[in-house]
Amino acid sequence: MLSLHRYEKNLVFAQRWGIRKGIVMGFFTGFMWCLIFFCYALAFWYGSKLVLDDEEYTAGTLIQIFLSIIVGALNLGNASSCLEAFATGRAAATSIFQTIDRKPIIDCMSEDGYKLDRIKGEIEFHNVTFHYPSRPEVKILNNLNMVIKSGEMTAVVGSSGAGKSTAIQLIQRFYDPSEGMVTLDGHDIRSLNIQWLRAQIGIVEQEPVLFSTTIAENIRYGREDATMEDIVLAAKAANAYNFIMDLPQQFDTLVGEGGGQMSGGQKQRVAIARALVRNPKILLLDMATSALDNESEAMVQEALSKIQHGHTIVSVAHRLSTIRAADVIIGFEHGTAVERGTHEELMERKGVYFTLVTLQSQGDQAANGEGIKGEDETEDGSFGGRQTFSRESYQASLRASIRQRSKSQLCYLVPEPPLSVVDHKSTYEEDRKDEDIPVEEEIEPAPVRRILRFNAPEWPYMLVGAVGASVNGSVTPLYAFLFSQILGTFSLLDKEEQRSQINVVCLLFVVLGCISICTQFLQGYAFAKSGELLTKRLRKFGFRAILGQDIGWFDDLRNSPGALTTRLATDASQVQGATGSQIGMMVNSFTNITVAMIIAFIFSWKLSLVIVCFFPFLALSGAIQIRMLTGFATQDKQALEIAGQVTNEALSNIRTVAGIGKERQFIKAFEIELEKPFKTAFRKANVYGFCYGLSQCTVFVANSASYRYGSYLILNEGLHFSYVFRVISSVILSATAFGRASAYTPSYAKAKISAARFFQLLDRQPPINVYSSAGEKWDNFQGQIDFVDCKFTYPSRPNVQVLNGLSISVRPGQTLAFVGSSGCGKSTSIQLLERFYDPDEGKVMIDGHDSKKVNVQFLRSNIGIVSQEPVLFACSIMDNIKYGDNTREIPMEKVIEAAKQAQLHDFVMSLPEKYETNVGPQGSQLSRGEKQRIAIARAIVRDPKILLLDEATSALDTESEKTVQVALDKAREGRTCIVIAHRLSTIQNSDIIAVMSQGVVIEKGTHEELMDQKGAYYKLVITGAPIS
Repeated sequence: MLSLHRYEKNLVFAQRWGIRKGIVMGFFTGFMWCLIFFCYALAFWYGSKLVLDDEEYTAGTLIQIFLSIIVGALNLGNASSCLEAFATGRAAATSIFQTIDRKPIIDCMSEDGYKLDRIKGEIEFHNVTFHYPSRPEVKILNNLNMVIKSGEMTAVVGSSGAGKSTAIQLIQRFYDPSEGMVTLDGHDIRSLNIQWLRAQIGIVEQEPVLFSTTIAENIRYGREDATMEDIVLAAKAANAYNFIMDLPQQFDTLVGEGGGQMSGGQKQRVAIARALVRNPKILLLDMATSALDNESEAMVQEALSKIQHGHTIVSVAHRLSTIRAADVIIGFEHGTAVERGTHEELMERKGVYFTLVTLQSQGDQAANGEGIKGEDETEDGSFGGRQTFSRESYQASLRASIRQRSKSQLCYLVPEPPLSVVDHKSTYEEDRKDEDIPVEEEIEPAPVRRILRFNAPEWPYMLVGAVGASVNGSVTPLYAFLFSQILGTFSLLDKEEQRSQINVVCLLFVVLGCISICTQFLQGYAFAKSGELLTKRLRKFGFRAILGQDIGWFDDLRNSPGALTTRLATDASQVQGATGSQIGMMVNSFTNITVAMIIAFIFSWKLSLVIVCFFPFLALSGAIQIRMLTGFATQDKQALEIAGQVTNEALSNIRTVAGIGKERQFIKAFEIELEKPFKTAFRKANVYGFCYGLSQCTVFVANSASYRYGSYLILNEGLHFSYVFRVISSVILSATAFGRASAYTPSYAKAKISAARFFQLLDRQPPINVYSSAGEKWDNFQGQIDFVDCKFTYPSRPNVQVLNGLSISVRPGQTLAFVGSSGCGKSTSIQLLERFYDPDEGKVMIDGHDSKKVNVQFLRSNIGIVSQEPVLFACSIMDNIKYGDNTREIPMEKVIEAAKQAQLHDFVMSLPEKYETNVGPQGSQLSRGEKQRIAIARAIVRDPKILLLDEATSALDTESEKTVQVALDKAREGRTCIVIAHRLSTIQNSDIIAVMSQGVVIEKGTHEELMDQKGAYYKLVITGAPIS
């Protein structure tokens, strides 16, 4: 899979830096210990010279000096293990502080700038030239001059990529012009306070963005002080009130991540309500009604016309029926305003607008057909027949149209069923608010054995690292042995023998230093390598497992994109707390204790037993830490994941957040979520501080008791005083190693929880497994589709019956068009066909095979889809098209051929980097029409037997729609095609048109047959009532 391959390529970069960090840390830690041992050798040699030759010091004074230096040096050496944390922190802080210190050109938090006392709303573009910072070679606006008068509705039309939406963004000051200026009431908007400016503007975008909260709160984002009454009025004005009141939770219904629990039309109506509740002086409509059915669009257009008095409205639209009553229409071409006037004036001029109108009206006339011409003359879609058109007549026609629709009782024939998050979703949210402990806290920590088994491919590195760590662990007790040996030499009477033994011990210190630098480097490199490879493997397998989950799994709020990316970023690296360099420290400590105990018991088992009696207290402090910190680790995980969701939602939709001026609100929400791990950190600090204090107390008490008992053994049992120092030094130093090991307890606790969450993800077997090789495959895939009495409810909304006995058949090569109101099950039927879900009852048959028994990859490889909201990936245009078929290497010729069919090639060749042009995150560097054509090319390159078009041309301008429609008509040849569309012109030639209501087909036939029946479809056509 291309996504997995791209992700793995980027992981290699992170892995290399992790290994380099381990090498550097290993080398410098070894170098530090080497210097310490060299200093010991020099100090002992020179100190003994001062005692033996110069007699400046006594042996006792020398021991005091050495002990002081030794304690300091040992702690300095032990502190080297903490340098890794400092290095990691500094590296992380670098990018954070760069972002914090960056002074944005357009500072949305700044209080600078004028705030006008009164605003009329007159906007002017003065010789504006603009290119996006990421594409400085491409001029989007080229010397644009445009006046938008106060209180008027100004419509902007033109082909995709002409600069219409860019002009909207300049008004909002998302960008500043490269040349020229934009003024509001004669003031350069760069001199105005940015927050104040955006507060005067209401925006409805072509891709509506909702936030993961209730409908009421989403509307309230438009105005913080909005009352419930204001919200209801705005919802009514946006024609959203009725569908909201049909929902179980009404205005308290959660819309899901990105509004995912609502249809496109419902999302757009809520977004319109959010703009209307602000009662803005300036209203920007960027394809504001593109996702609405005809009736909803008429109602919303009437609502918008009502609020026009005293407001400046700028509307960008491809559906020209929505702007023909505008006071002024401005035609855009290649980033310049080439014409300006009313509908009638521009029709007479026969320029850009006339061409677009002519193309669109041809489709409307064809859709209306001869059968309804006489009955609907007043609703004729042809602009050419309207030589005069006033605002009053337009509003009157809208009202008459709505009255006619209500009389047709189509709301009975094709009612709009509720579509929502049901009660248990809200209950989950309430539970989450009421309880700080989420469901995930019940996860049992993963056994270390399984973590190590997952790290098994790196066993050679771990073995080499363990050898290095074992040698490093032996160095400290050997140092204690040499130290006591020097003390013992001072009891000798022969100075020459004293000098000889001290020289040998000093030489051994030099040898220990040389060994340390080699083994520390070995340990650092080997465990860094094994740990980083484990992290990479976990992230790779975790990402693969996420991509392989069934779609229903993502409907769960706990599996939101923010939570999952946080899990991949933090959990995988934290698993190293139970492996990698942490294993090195554990092996080091274990070896240290073992060698120390062997030395101690050899020279005085009695004294050793006394000291060992204190070990249980050290073990107790470690056990308390593990027990307490494991619980804290889980709370941290949950809190950080929720914080990750907040940031993901804000940053993914930054244009909407900036447009409605809610940056501070999201910052506050983020701070609130960070407060939880902050408080947990205080509790952790108390636990850690107590346990560390207990371990240090134990060491000092053990020192006191062992020296007291050691003196007793010297006096009464004749034990040599050097042996007492040897035993005590060995065991006490090993106790500090035990303390070092306990310092890694927090990381160890976090690692086991993180690993458990990863293993839970890896172990989950989705009911629809995209990676499974099981299932039926056949060579001669035809594309016969049969829905047999399909009933279906979404897993996240089990109380809402979406399909209620859907039955319809499509033969190979036929085109089936679904029409019906929002939420009637059209898009759901497509999702069942793709096996995003399986029906609760009934079957979906493909060439006579039950889809549940068909291999998932095989099925999807034969299906191409173009959705209503095109999704592109942050890579080149060529790679985005190649995403259409991951089963083979697609040659460039095929990519170009698909692009030509989608009417994309000429546009791509006009770009400086052509097919290598990066489209930006989610295709942000392209217009929606351009994105849609790439999505169409992506579907075509697969050469599928079944083609699914879910509003495939909804975002295209009239000219592009005509050319793409021709391409799609060609693409349909020899393929089974299922179409969902608002515009009748795109479905009238379908072999079968199926009218859906409440999850069932109530009528089906050709356009002519259904018109002759004069049933629901007939009323849809002649009244323009909802068809989606």
